Amino acid sequence: MPSHPHVWPADRWNTRPVKARVLAVARTLTSATRVLDVLTLLHPDGIERYFTVNPGSAFADRALDDFLHGLPGYTVLDWEDAVRRRFDLAVACAVHASMHRLDAHLVVLPHGAGYNRLVTESTGDTVSAAGLSRHELTHRGRVFVDVLGLSHPEQLDRLRVSCPEALDVAQVVGDPCFDRILRSERSRDGYRAALGAVDGRRLVVVNSTWSEHSLFGRHPDLPQRLVRRLPADEYTVAVVLHPNVWSRHDPEALLDDARRMGLRLIPPHQGWQAALVAADCLIGDHGSVSVYGAALERRTLLVATGAAELDPHSPSYAFGQHAPALDPDGDLAAQLELALAHDPADLSDLTDRSLAHRGESARVLRPLLYSFLGGLDEPEGEPVLPPYPKPAPRPTGDGPTAYDVEGKSEGTEVSLRRYPFHPDDHTPRGFHALTDDHPGDALRYTAEVLARTEPHAERPAVRWLADTALELPGLAVAVAALGPARHLLRLHGGLLLEARAERGFGCPDPSLDPLLLGSALACWLADGGDPAGLPEHGLTVRTGEHRTRVSFSTGT
Repeated sequence: MPSHPHVWPADRWNTRPVKARVLAVARTLTSATRVLDVLTLLHPDGIERYFTVNPGSAFADRALDDFLHGLPGYTVLDWEDAVRRRFDLAVACAVHASMHRLDAHLVVLPHGAGYNRLVTESTGDTVSAAGLSRHELTHRGRVFVDVLGLSHPEQLDRLRVSCPEALDVAQVVGDPCFDRILRSERSRDGYRAALGAVDGRRLVVVNSTWSEHSLFGRHPDLPQRLVRRLPADEYTVAVVLHPNVWSRHDPEALLDDARRMGLRLIPPHQGWQAALVAADCLIGDHGSVSVYGAALERRTLLVATGAAELDPHSPSYAFGQHAPALDPDGDLAAQLELALAHDPADLSDLTDRSLAHRGESARVLRPLLYSFLGGLDEPEGEPVLPPYPKPAPRPTGDGPTAYDVEGKSEGTEVSLRRYPFHPDDHTPRGFHALTDDHPGDALRYTAEVLARTEPHAERPAVRWLADTALELPGLAVAVAALGPARHLLRLHGGLLLEARAERGFGCPDPSLDPLLLGSALACWLADGGDPAGLPEHGLTVRTGEHRTRVSFSTGT
């Protein structure tokens, strides 16, 4: 470590004494978030925490800077300021030879499921995995890293080839990110609710790493095709894109159509871990997220293997060659139904080669980190990594405003499938149902169902329904929402009905989409249903395996 004088503001301004100074070092947003996973193990009392960006990555952008400056409890230093100061400990989840300039004990950990990718710009050769190369780990022939953390002993074998000098500092510590994911399993229900996976919906998480060989690089339209071709009341789709994709492109704009049809876009800095925990099925590529999903025993299907950019000796390469594949040009719904109908493929032999000491990284890492903080004692008690917070997908509005609807009725049960409408998709399906605020008039005068979704509207529900019947005399059903589970309907002949979703014993309060209810009633009437019998018999609305019992009254 180079020796520099202390360059610190006067400690007299501190309310609590500073006993140690810790520097978090990032090169990209991904590595920054992984460092934070590790540093949750340090109790903040007595520790002054700093963050800096080691320059040079093509993926270090304004978003990284904004993220760091928004972190509570951290002071952000520019790189040249950081190398002039002395720290007790520096922690990085991506290594670069320029880090030899730091005046600190340096602990380096992986920022994915091990070390797998070939990045010649970083390693200086075409055979070493990024993070394990001599070019990255040495300066003037000397290893400058104090601890090189590995997630699995397998990485020792590759390090022995790529940089044997670093074997003395290498230590298998497990994977704190995956261990936090494991700790988050108890929060699955809350995560699923945040992503719309309720009322029988199954959550499909589409994930992509970066580069032309990735899922998003090869099939950028796959998320939109999924939300268009999967029944909206049976599936919800979320997309996780590597932060490096966000740093070079604009996913919100690229996926704007899909988002308006209900796609949930997970922000780059947080939420993908919770999405994995919540998922029923994962569609991915050779990125670490796919490995983590398979390790959680989620059904995992790959559409890209990334073989051209992975170390052929790495577990991720083997994972890409053996994990089940999804044909992105085939029948997506049928392939997912088949995958969900069977147990997940057993990929444990492959994921076990990336993730050793599962659940044990905190126990290994906390004493290691505190060993460099001479003025501080390690806290008593078992070290624990906290669960991840609930995901907050980028705003998608209120979801689709128009659907293609198909269905059938048997007695008083109506089974429906709704598909978000897109004007460029001419697949013929049943009839159209739309909300009153759907933009444009192309569907308004041909739709079977129209719904006003705002209960607290300026015009009373009865008046709005009458006005709508005059404007659109061809409607089969018009619906005005009165609450989350109560709606007023006007049928084509003028009959007014109030509908209410019934709550079953021991069940939570129901919700009922007014557009779904209107579609069910339109389908039932088209199949010959007699509206006069609705107050006595009611209807059951079925989407997939989920059923909602609805009662009706005439207000007389």
